[in-house]
Amino acid sequence: MSFTVGEMVGPYRIIEQLGQGGMATVYKAYHAALDRYVALKVLHPAFLEDPNFLARFQREARLVAKLDHPNIVPIFDYAEHEGRPYLVMKFIEGETLKARLARGSVAPEETLRIVEAVGVALSFAHKRGILHRDVKPSNVLLSGDGGIYLADFGLARIAQSGESTLTSDMILGTPQYISPEQALGKKDLDEGTDIYSFGVMLYELSVGKVPFSADTPFSIIHDHIYSPLPMPRQVNPTVSEAVERVLLKTLAKERADRHKDVHGMVDAFKHAWNESTPPVPVAEETIRAEMKTRGAPRTEVPPPPAGPVSTLKAEAPAPGPAPVPAVRKKISWMWIAVGALLLVCCVIGGLALRSLPRGQTTRTPQPADTRPPLPTSTPTELELARQKVESNPEDPYAHMDLVFAYLRVNQETQARDELENAISAGGANQQFFIDAGGRLAGAQSWLMSARMYLRAAELTGTGSPLPEEVSVAFHEAVYKAFILPEARDYIPYESIGNVDKPLQYIARARYSFYNVDQTQGWTGLADLDTYKANMFESGLLHGEFYARSNKAAEAKRALNTLLVRAGLPEWIRAEARNILDSLPK
Repeated sequence: MSFTVGEMVGPYRIIEQLGQGGMATVYKAYHAALDRYVALKVLHPAFLEDPNFLARFQREARLVAKLDHPNIVPIFDYAEHEGRPYLVMKFIEGETLKARLARGSVAPEETLRIVEAVGVALSFAHKRGILHRDVKPSNVLLSGDGGIYLADFGLARIAQSGESTLTSDMILGTPQYISPEQALGKKDLDEGTDIYSFGVMLYELSVGKVPFSADTPFSIIHDHIYSPLPMPRQVNPTVSEAVERVLLKTLAKERADRHKDVHGMVDAFKHAWNESTPPVPVAEETIRAEMKTRGAPRTEVPPPPAGPVSTLKAEAPAPGPAPVPAVRKKISWMWIAVGALLLVCCVIGGLALRSLPRGQTTRTPQPADTRPPLPTSTPTELELARQKVESNPEDPYAHMDLVFAYLRVNQETQARDELENAISAGGANQQFFIDAGGRLAGAQSWLMSARMYLRAAELTGTGSPLPEEVSVAFHEAVYKAFILPEARDYIPYESIGNVDKPLQYIARARYSFYNVDQTQGWTGLADLDTYKANMFESGLLHGEFYARSNKAAEAKRALNTLLVRAGLPEWIRAEARNILDSLPK
């Protein structure tokens, strides 16, 4: 068996799994010969798609293993087990800085110790030509005896050097801590990218939260590239001007404007920290409370519901910066304007529903959506989005902003045309397409969402499937899109079948039932069951088709059977319950 608790992997016995990320899984293991615990970092099997990977892995592992420094987690060995490469590292008994921050703010003297330790570790590596590329609190380990270690040196480099479909032209890094140049997928990275990521960590230690956080990684990455840094003293007034000045320089968008090296950055931060009263990091709960206190009266417009869950797991997202206090009279007028805007949106929504073709009014009801509607875009916003594309024609995120600007003014055709430009600019950046698919799903633009998830799947290839949560989102988008008359022409069945054959049958069955005739829909469903039996979507289609055929008893039986199945995706559960609620009691 491969990397199972209790099994031997070379001379190491697996004790427990410690964690799992996008690139590797970490296990605690026991080395009997030396009577010590070690950490095994096992890289994702998708890397093996690259025939040159093992040779490069050995070369890069040797390079990283030379980083012999008291603040860097040492690498003891590297090897293979059943064709899977792994690193053997020192096992640190303690917790990560991420876990420490989750328990509350870090004391001022402890903050300085952490900054100094991480700083000297990065400086040591940079002098040897090695970048970290993923500096963040979860890669800073705090041992029980007071030691501070920077982990995962070079892992992103080992991953990014190859041609595996897992990382080919993907953005490697954690959204909340990624540098603008790394977010743009630039290849000429230097120590400035580590300085920026380290700077985000300093911001979090000083202010109490990361500078950019949003519902989706897509939005966070966009903010790192384009949005001004939230002023530290506006978010947390206890931050001194000297510390704010260091943070502003460290987190400059342009590399040339940042500190020249980590040593200079740490010295500047230490000087600013020591010459003023250390700030009191603002807890997330406090930020939320301040936002409520500074906002409108409770009796006015309620806050919008939470956005969609991202398909890509973000690093402990925090709420956005608290707004700067303003004159209460102005705030009241702002909320009146918001209320008026919402009223207009409701009226427009009602008119749109009344204008639906009669044939659509008898469709199976969709689950109630909890996502906020797209705000109406003004001509100025649309023009600004166009200008951004003109200035950055190769930036896929700029193209996506223009897609949403068109959607806000109900220019669906232009939005789809611009989506093709975004696809072209996205190239082979799979993470962009995953994030774009999630963002479009959040706006209930299911057909365009399916288009982006399809492109992500095409980049993955047949040897390594999409991550489970992305695959589920892809299936949801296709299922919901293929009730639309234009779906078949916009996304041909064959293109879906090239990456996910069962999903092709699902799309064909649902499209045929609603847009051709019900008999063809049932035939398509039978074809799906023949090709792959017992799919969750098959159970949902049976219930939906029975309901639309006025066979309530059969629909209830199919849907109730579906709802008790283990592992049922939440979107299918919601659809099934919604159909059941529509049936006669």
